[in-house]
Amino acid sequence: MVPLFKPYMPAELPELDAILHSGALAYGKWGKLFEQKLGDYIGEPRITAVNSYNSAMLVALAVIGIKSGDEIIASPMSCLASNQPFATQGAKVVWADIDPSTGTLDPDSVRSKISSKTKAIFHNHYCGYVGYVDEINAIGKEKEIIVVDDAIEAFGSEYKGNIIGNTGSDVTIFSFQTVRLPNTIDGGAVAFNDNVLFEKAKRIRDLGVDRKIFRDELGEISPQCDITEPGYGATLSEINSYIGCLQLGKVDELLEKQHRNARTWKAKIEMKFPDYKIMGKPFQSPNYWIFGVLTPDKKESISHFREKGFYASGVHLPNHNYSVFGRQGGLWGVEEFYSKFVALPCGWWIN
Repeated sequence: MVPLFKPYMPAELPELDAILHSGALAYGKWGKLFEQKLGDYIGEPRITAVNSYNSAMLVALAVIGIKSGDEIIASPMSCLASNQPFATQGAKVVWADIDPSTGTLDPDSVRSKISSKTKAIFHNHYCGYVGYVDEINAIGKEKEIIVVDDAIEAFGSEYKGNIIGNTGSDVTIFSFQTVRLPNTIDGGAVAFNDNVLFEKAKRIRDLGVDRKIFRDELGEISPQCDITEPGYGATLSEINSYIGCLQLGKVDELLEKQHRNARTWKAKIEMKFPDYKIMGKPFQSPNYWIFGVLTPDKKESISHFREKGFYASGVHLPNHNYSVFGRQGGLWGVEEFYSKFVALPCGWWIN
């Protein structure tokens, strides 16, 4: 059966053995090069790589000052990994509804959920389909609330011709976990449009250390370097960074294969399933991590495509089903979308 997800890995890793035996395995030359390549790709140099998507979320929460009891507006129609960090930090998740035609946050619902305790809006771009960026960012600017683009599944996706990570949002979070493009086996990154936040993030992902002044002229830890904020040991290793560098060199080619597959799916769906709605808006150019359709009978559609050899799936369970976040109802857009959404394999591995 054609899988919905599959990890990519270059056929050759010529420098891997040298790195493994170099004695320099922690964040260093390759980590800095990977960050440079990421910045060049998205058009935003203020980006810091970390060792997992979860670390990226925790660093972002610390950088923007989220504390226990603060309210976060987010979409329940997203990966559990996108929302579980809020619970671990004691933040209260306030679910906003989604547009059932896109799977992404409904700006009117977001506006209605804002309170005096709201500290950030986390804008998930569902399965690579970018949401209403301008509208959500305008709300954040008007209310002086930070907007974080959750691009866990959306590296390489575009909004109105601009690549995600460079669309005007305050912060963007990426995942480089095994089934993403690129993947570093595990890893993530956080991009900023503000220098102060960026510099703070570099310290927080490295135990609160400012590496420029951490050691003295003898290479000893300097007593003049104070640690003023809590931090994480979240830097990305040289091995992961090296793999990421190689994958970034292939990512455009792989994404083009996914776009080609999406064009094929579109033609076949329009011909054979006229009652399906193909996901997509004029302002979006998804990375086609999956190919999304809205179907009249979700269970029947999943069964049909699996019988034909394609592992179709609904992908995520809406997170408001999980009691860890507290029960919240009234999300008719989420229910409508979830009852119809089916993801079809669209990856680079499909011929």
